[in-house]
Amino acid sequence: MEITLVNLILAVLILAVGMWAYGKRKSRAALLVGIAFGLFAVSHLLTLLGLAGTLNSLLIAVRILGYLVALYAVHTMGLHK
Repeated sequence: MEITLVNLILAVLILAVGMWAYGKRKSRAALLVGIAFGLFAVSHLLTLLGLAGTLNSLLIAVRILGYLVALYAVHTMGLHK
């Protein structure tokens, strides 16, 4: 199995768990982590579809946004101590 496919499956799984946790516990941090991994999933999907070469700049922007959302989620977790 290709590593990009594994990454896509795991990213979608984390997105789903983040959405589930938000629905159950209203955990904004969990939702943000899920959204970040959803962005990573988009990046992996576009790569698997063979669009990485033509959409390279978009993939970089999507991944940067994903990391920024994850960073913000971790930051908000630290604020609730």
